[in-house]
Amino acid sequence: MLTCGAGHTLAGNTAQEGQSAIMRSYPNPATEDIRLHDVLFALSDPTRLAIAALLKDGREVTSGELDVPVSKSTLSHHLKILREAGITRTRTEGLRCYISFRQADLELLFPGMFDLVLSYANIAEMQNA
Repeated sequence: MLTCGAGHTLAGNTAQEGQSAIMRSYPNPATEDIRLHDVLFALSDPTRLAIAALLKDGREVTSGELDVPVSKSTLSHHLKILREAGITRTRTEGLRCYISFRQADLELLFPGMFDLVLSYANIAEMQNA
């Protein structure tokens, strides 16, 4: 197993063993390890707040399906912050990574908080338009 940037590990056979594809494994914090200050920090960035709002509907998406006006590397950084804060969960299936909002975990820890934060974010967005 190899560790590489962006906080994920690579698993699979080495090139010497004839394996060309490398599977990524993304660490997702356990529910009991999610901390309010990490969640609030993650949501303090407008891009990350927009990503959380896009995922709030329960869909599981790949990063390419997220319509945010940032480069791939910047999007990867924002997704890492959201995942490490416990807001999103990333799972791999083959070579694809699927991202989802951790609705049940977050509602258990912080009841009603995300609906409130996202509603205020929508109000602020409309006032700035």
